Amino acid sequence: MVSAKTFQDVQDVPDLPGVEPELHHTLNVRDSFGDMRRWHYLDNDRQLAERGIEPRGTLLCVHGNPTYSFLYRSLFNEEMLEAGWRVVAVDQLEMGYSERTGRERRLQDRITDLSLFTDALGLSGNVVTVGHDWGGIVSIGWALDNRHDVIGMVLTNTAIHQELGESLPASLQLATAPGFLPFSTSRTDAFLRTTVNLSKPPLPREVREGYYAPYRSRARRRGIETFVADIPASAEHPSRATLERLAEGLKGMDVPTLMVWGPRDVVFSDRYLRDLLERVPHADVHRFEGASHLVWDDAPVAPLVRRWLEERLINGADHRERSVSSFAEQPEYRRLGSLITERANDPTTAYEPAVVEMLAEGPRTITWSLLEKRVSQLASGMRAHGIKAGDRVSVLVTPGADLTAVLYACLRIGAIAVVADAGLGVKGLTRAIVGAHIDYVVGIPTALAGARALGWPGERISVRTLPTIDRAVFGVSTSIDELMREGEQIHALGGGDEWSDIDPDADALVLFTSGSTGPAKGAVYTHRQASAMFAAVGDTLQLRPERGLVAGFAPFALLGPALGAPSIVPEMDVTRPGELTASALADAVDELGSPAVFTAPAALQNIIDTAGTLDERQREALSRVPSFFSAGAPIPAPLLRALRDVLPNAHSYSPYGMTECLAVAAIDLEGIEAAGEGSGVCVGAPVPRVELAIAPLQSDGRAASTVTTKPGVVGEIMVRAAHVRDRYLMLWDTTRESMRCEGYHATGDVGQLDAEGRLWVEGRLAHVVTTAAGPVTPVQIEKAAESLDFVRRAGVCGVGPAGTQQVVVVYEDPATFRPGKGETPKPATPERQAAIREAVEAATGIAVTAAFETTTLPTDIRHNSKIERARLGAWAARELAGERSAL
Repeated sequence: MVSAKTFQDVQDVPDLPGVEPELHHTLNVRDSFGDMRRWHYLDNDRQLAERGIEPRGTLLCVHGNPTYSFLYRSLFNEEMLEAGWRVVAVDQLEMGYSERTGRERRLQDRITDLSLFTDALGLSGNVVTVGHDWGGIVSIGWALDNRHDVIGMVLTNTAIHQELGESLPASLQLATAPGFLPFSTSRTDAFLRTTVNLSKPPLPREVREGYYAPYRSRARRRGIETFVADIPASAEHPSRATLERLAEGLKGMDVPTLMVWGPRDVVFSDRYLRDLLERVPHADVHRFEGASHLVWDDAPVAPLVRRWLEERLINGADHRERSVSSFAEQPEYRRLGSLITERANDPTTAYEPAVVEMLAEGPRTITWSLLEKRVSQLASGMRAHGIKAGDRVSVLVTPGADLTAVLYACLRIGAIAVVADAGLGVKGLTRAIVGAHIDYVVGIPTALAGARALGWPGERISVRTLPTIDRAVFGVSTSIDELMREGEQIHALGGGDEWSDIDPDADALVLFTSGSTGPAKGAVYTHRQASAMFAAVGDTLQLRPERGLVAGFAPFALLGPALGAPSIVPEMDVTRPGELTASALADAVDELGSPAVFTAPAALQNIIDTAGTLDERQREALSRVPSFFSAGAPIPAPLLRALRDVLPNAHSYSPYGMTECLAVAAIDLEGIEAAGEGSGVCVGAPVPRVELAIAPLQSDGRAASTVTTKPGVVGEIMVRAAHVRDRYLMLWDTTRESMRCEGYHATGDVGQLDAEGRLWVEGRLAHVVTTAAGPVTPVQIEKAAESLDFVRRAGVCGVGPAGTQQVVVVYEDPATFRPGKGETPKPATPERQAAIREAVEAATGIAVTAAFETTTLPTDIRHNSKIERARLGAWAARELAGERSAL
């Protein structure tokens, strides 16, 4: 039996940050060439033994190039020990502090070497392989050769296949160039330093030095060179056959698998993640936006892995088995878009308006009959083109008939429509589309130009047929016009039965959140959940076919056809819903007669401010509006009252909900007035088939994992409904956290229920201020400040360590307010500082440290309504530290 040596025998390993000396081991093992070689590795087996813990399994961690076992230091923590997991992180031969043998090792040699090492170590049974970079390939090879011992796999920023003829990433093309390879990898430490410095912000100096430590000389960097040289990009490469074997064999590994990704990786981009998911479609995925190649250093991967091990390997849970919607009362399931067909086939409604477009040359009406024809032909043409059920189609089309046809054609054939609107901004839209692993991009020329310039994935399809030169410029394969003509020909030949037999529990839509509290998240809805959502919104807004809908928030235009109601988007910049004018709204209303109106909250004040330009016809049109709705942020009663002058006969509603579940609750102006004043904004009682609860706020500002329905308890708002989204796209841990209370979706909002069962919203959980007196929700303070005449709107943030945070108020003065004209806030006058402190302390008992005045508070891009309190907090921290900076 071969025995391992302890750290005392490892003389050439220096102290490494985050690595306890007792973790270091060496082991002499015969390698794939028959020679005895020394391995260095990290192992927590002695720590487990000292505590009398019998390991439940082993994590076998394999690094890539040019790292070593140091990469996995975060896995050697107290939580992993308490959970009973043994962690073994190796330095592959020629790398880290393992032996330099002078041999050139191929991929198969490394796999064989690792198997010989684990045999010598006596490692067998209940093994979870963990791989990164080219170590991911080696770990997969080990798993395939030892599959009887493997119970799970974890892969991070790695690859398993490189198509012949497909270009290597630019960084690897340069590194593998014959004349440049030795210079960049072994003669200098350029490759090593470049890799270690990919992280933004840079890793701490001591961590960077830890990565450099084993590779101080050219001789010790020789393994880096041979590792790069072993990239099998060509058919003739000696490791090509092994790579092909592993890529094919991975398809048969049906063990639980977790893939963790840093999307900013310049080497292993999302194209490699897409390939892995095609081979392991059952894998759980979590993408850390902002993380780069060394995702283990850039993001909290180790705690995520521990949670995944507990959830999937110990508890054996799968999110679909406990999705929130499965706990809720289910409405009648209706196929998405079926009402388009029904109304088109009904002679009494076939030629009534379905979609009205406000064009420069005048309104254009598309009837139900024409809409059904367009959807049906497009669905047939898309299927003939190769678009199939399960494909993801990014829809970047201006709201109107084209967008409606594309969306409902996708739903008809089972393709997944990815709706990431321009309101996310260029960066947000790029993150959404790249992260959604799109198969097709359907867009207007501007969107296609962006797709080409920004490297978005997916085959590109234009709306209109483009000239040959433009097709080449945009990289377009076909157009909606051409697909419709192809569908028309199919129908003429007797085909066109495009109503696919779609599983109601298959994915239907990916809708992106606003990104107001971080990168926008893709909320995935199944057909059943989307059907329930459309029904819930229709019931809440009392949308009926005879009414129709004016969608002042463009994405809602897609709702009308699902409910058999005509819809129209006013003339407006859809990326700036807050700039909707009263005249544009009136003209849109006039086209539909007496429709319901939906707008973003930011539009309300602008509608009021521009009402003076209305002529008699427009005023009469607005007087016919029977109901008015606004959602995206709670609407205060004074604003709804002011709207009475513009919409005198409209019943005003303020539904509460979110991308993940719309609607949740609703209230009208009379309900708001009856509720009176409270510590937040009253959003009413839950809508039908929705249950609400509260996860109480703890002293540290976090929400508990238990729920209550007792009135007056402040905490995170929890929702149970059939129309809660299925999961977040490629955010496994975020999905898990949002479902921590079984049967409920954690909204991220904070508030309380009152004795009448009404919900009061008090802000976002992430914005709770944890003062020495305890946690306080931001809306309480903001409402107190807004009670003063010189405060139009206030934003609150906490500065300093949790538990002792100082409260800062930034407010808009109505006299100097300028929409969209943000300037660096200035300290409020002493008199106003005193007035704000007095008002806040009287209402909440909280002391305000400082107050600042600004021309306009920063808000989210999509709704132009939600105050970006995190941004305020970052600015205030700099300001109080004496660093003058822009907001």
